[in-house]
Amino acid sequence: MKTGIKAQVLGAAIGAALAASTALAAPAGPAFVKAATIAAPDGGWDFASWDSAHHLLLIAHGKDVLVIDPAHPETVRAIGALQGAHGVVPIPDSNNLLVTSGKDNTVRVIDMASGQELASIPVAANPDAVILSASGNRAYVMAAKGGAISIVDLTRNAEVGRIALKPALEVPVLVTPGLLAVNNEDANEIEFANLLTKKAAGVIKLTGCEGPTGLAYDPASGLALSSCANGKAALTDLRARKVVALLPIGDGPDTVIWDAGRKRFLVPCGKSGTLSVIRMLGRKPVVDAAVPTEVSARTAAFDPATGRVYLPAARFGPPAPGARRGGMEPASFHVLVMAPRG
Repeated sequence: MKTGIKAQVLGAAIGAALAASTALAAPAGPAFVKAATIAAPDGGWDFASWDSAHHLLLIAHGKDVLVIDPAHPETVRAIGALQGAHGVVPIPDSNNLLVTSGKDNTVRVIDMASGQELASIPVAANPDAVILSASGNRAYVMAAKGGAISIVDLTRNAEVGRIALKPALEVPVLVTPGLLAVNNEDANEIEFANLLTKKAAGVIKLTGCEGPTGLAYDPASGLALSSCANGKAALTDLRARKVVALLPIGDGPDTVIWDAGRKRFLVPCGKSGTLSVIRMLGRKPVVDAAVPTEVSARTAAFDPATGRVYLPAARFGPPAPGARRGGMEPASFHVLVMAPRG
């Protein structure tokens, strides 16, 4: 081979190696920056979601649902009368919300504009997380204590079936229109449910993951991420049904977000007050530097159009002896808005 050709080949090889090294390296600076803080009424909270059709942030807020327009943060509204709101999702092609009410074993349909409750639907005990079908006309409600998935027909506002699994169901994802996967917090596993036969369809043991709660899924790769209570996240192949990797995250997570546009998982961690960022280079995970958020910010909603993450949070006083945490400081509940850097 001639010297000039050798130099070209060598230069190309070095360039490819440098490009690969740059891709694997953590980006300079944090992945997110603080963009705003939105004040809201005090109260307990659980899951948050983003309504892309109306550009609204929705937060299950204990006794009500918070409806927040980030473009007009002064117009925060609290609607509904819930008994332990856990999950909230917008119902497609409508102005209605579906909210789980954990303490009275119902899900409620609420008109977002008027705040009027349109239906109260009995479901299995202690409804928590909820996900809609691919068509949007059915809801699958995870009953934490009941150990079942309630199937709710949103055209009739009625429960039309149950799938028996195990107690301690947490966050679900749809693997296909007919297959659902859900974390089981006590069994340290992912359970599968066949939505067509309405039967359990196997498990993945999450070895090394204790107390999985949050779950997000990348349908293009078939990979999902479960956030665990022991400072780990389990990356699983839901098609091959096996754990691919166990990755470090912060403490106290309760949600996982898949950012499809930037090919990364985001894990808000409430005890450490951080947002863990796991980039996917194909099927290879790369753990980037954690982004400081706030202690208590354990759930979040994600706007795919802007890449912004909305994290409910509050300040708490010192805990009494034997208590897990202290009381919420008055007028401290708010939403932390994080924007992607650049």
